[in-house]
Amino acid sequence: MSDMQKPFVAKVVVHMGVGEAGERLVNAENIMADLTQGSKPIRSYAKNTLPAFGVRRGQPIGCKVTLRGEKAMTFLATALKTYAVENVLHARQFDATGNFGFGIEEHTDFPGQAYDPKIGIYGMDIIAVIEKKGTRTARRKIQQKKLNTKLHVTREESMAFVTETFGIEVE
Repeated sequence: MSDMQKPFVAKVVVHMGVGEAGERLVNAENIMADLTQGSKPIRSYAKNTLPAFGVRRGQPIGCKVTLRGEKAMTFLATALKTYAVENVLHARQFDATGNFGFGIEEHTDFPGQAYDPKIGIYGMDIIAVIEKKGTRTARRKIQQKKLNTKLHVTREESMAFVTETFGIEVE
């Protein structure tokens, strides 16, 4: 298999939704910056008004960080060890284009994180995007091309990549 055919982790997106602005959102941003080795989180805003939950359109309700390169690999390895206690991911967690996601219920499961009653417990969603080299040609601004079918990552290729790279079993 050539280098162009080998999948790799293009990016990892970590998202925390707290549902409200204020002190809880600031605490979530601080926790996320600590977990992602100093990366600065950006806020995510409500797209719709939901009166039942007290959420208005445009109100900040969460934060997210996008990690790339070595930071993404180390964070993903740590998160998979935290999530997959028995080293198992389910096949339904992978989509048709090879990306996969999972959720962690408590940030205190990460190494180095302790429970603080003043802060509380926050959960997070983690999405990993798996690509092959050369896929940027479909997204670039100048000389944009259609993506060759050999460069598409399939669900099976992504599962095999996760199994051999992180030692996680997929069932």
